[in-house]
Amino acid sequence: MASANILNVEGFDPAEWKIGRKGREWRGEEFMKRLNQAPEKIEYKGGIFIYESERLTVLAMLLENLGIDNAVQLGNLEDWKAAIADFEQQRNESQIKGG
Repeated sequence: MASANILNVEGFDPAEWKIGRKGREWRGEEFMKRLNQAPEKIEYKGGIFIYESERLTVLAMLLENLGIDNAVQLGNLEDWKAAIADFEQQRNESQIKGG
């Protein structure tokens, strides 16, 4: 499964998530908002959930609750470093082009 440019996924806004190194609990209105954002059911069609926006929403929910420090313990540390380096390069190129 190819990684998506999450800025271009319809129905998903990465700016609305507060993902930090440490996880945090949702409370009050934010708790209700997050519950309403969650997919109603898990459907499998070429991956978990049918729509990319659903996959990204669930990923963001988990990262927001668990934190980045937990996430980087999964997978290969060198892959995390390479992904961050690639993202930084793409972001810098985009800024140079005025995007």
